[in-house]
Amino acid sequence: MPHPLQLAAPAALLAALCSFASLAGDHGRDDGHDNHHDGRGPRHSVQVGDRPFYLVDGLDDGRLKDKLQRCENGPFYKTDFSIAHRGAPLQFPEHTKEAYEAGARQGAGIVECDVTFTKDGELVCRHAECDLHTTTNIVDTELNGQCTKPWSGPGSNPKCCASDITLAQFKTLKGKMDASNPNATTAKGYLGGTASWRTDLYTGRGTLLTLRESIELNKKLGVKHTPELKSGDPQRLQTVFGGQENYAQKMIDEFKAAGVNPKDVWPQSFDIRDVLYWIKNEPRFGQQAVYLDDVDPSANLPRLSLDELKQLKKQGVKIIAPPMGVLLAVNDANEIVPSQYAVDIKSLGFDIITWSFERADLRNGGVGAGFYYSFDPTGRALKKDSDMYKALDVLARKVGVIGIFSDWPATVTYYANCMGLK
Repeated sequence: MPHPLQLAAPAALLAALCSFASLAGDHGRDDGHDNHHDGRGPRHSVQVGDRPFYLVDGLDDGRLKDKLQRCENGPFYKTDFSIAHRGAPLQFPEHTKEAYEAGARQGAGIVECDVTFTKDGELVCRHAECDLHTTTNIVDTELNGQCTKPWSGPGSNPKCCASDITLAQFKTLKGKMDASNPNATTAKGYLGGTASWRTDLYTGRGTLLTLRESIELNKKLGVKHTPELKSGDPQRLQTVFGGQENYAQKMIDEFKAAGVNPKDVWPQSFDIRDVLYWIKNEPRFGQQAVYLDDVDPSANLPRLSLDELKQLKKQGVKIIAPPMGVLLAVNDANEIVPSQYAVDIKSLGFDIITWSFERADLRNGGVGAGFYYSFDPTGRALKKDSDMYKALDVLARKVGVIGIFSDWPATVTYYANCMGLK
């Protein structure tokens, strides 16, 4: 039977929800700046859908399940703790208008645009400079011929970059789920390969956006911004922008031109040079600059040492964002606990943001779940998909993260709303 909130709401419930929403005041000003109240943002309609209820119902009986079940009637509101990672790419093509709208509708208070560039120097939302062959339909269009390495048949390993084409050409493409079938005998077949735990159900539309368009959409949706400056081919960056610093500056200039309050922007990069550039040259935006920590022991990318963390602190870095898997551990009692790395980062006074929830198939628990759940590879603590809420609870209450990127923001929104997190 559907959950009561999925049916036509009784008049009393509707009245209560409307009353709650009215406490937020206006839904946005027309002065070019985002308008926020008590940290939660404008009260646009938030719909968490079925998934959080499904996950909560599957938890083992105990304190966490009891607490989360008591929140099932909402009301649900936008929260900055819930960050839309590329929109809502668990089911929507990433970095598309439709994905961003879904992320905001699910209560994400902050929405991410990964920023890369076209041949004519326009900033666009894509996860990488050269991912168009798996995230758009480019190989099945005439633009395939302009790819760095066009698709030419089974096993051809195409490489198609935003910097291969102009903005006008980029805008003719359609976003798709990030996947491919390398052995396909046709270009259309190559566009398949979506993982079984995702879906192609919402690929009928996949509207690609520039950074500028994503900023305006975020303002319309009443959400804040976390642009990530992606790495690029050094020679192309030099040709198009005149160097890395100009590239980093252009991203900030887009927000300044749009009249966005720097307090509503968390610029981020895996390249510490970008973060330090913003801190020095754009201090109002640099205050919330996020250093994305790409630690991955399995790929020989070790954690930052205490001395390295202290150096970052001296350089003005305030927020560090490691992947969630390195912030957690499993103790001898098979309980999820903060890792030593998490303890070390917090001890030096950094704020922590982490990534990315709902980006792994947890139907079999930690076993085979990969990178994000590498702290529990044999499933000692994570037995099933519902147990992701156990990990989220530790990240929020014991690690003390200030925000979590998620491929399906509703999962995090439900938890944050229930726990009173802004």
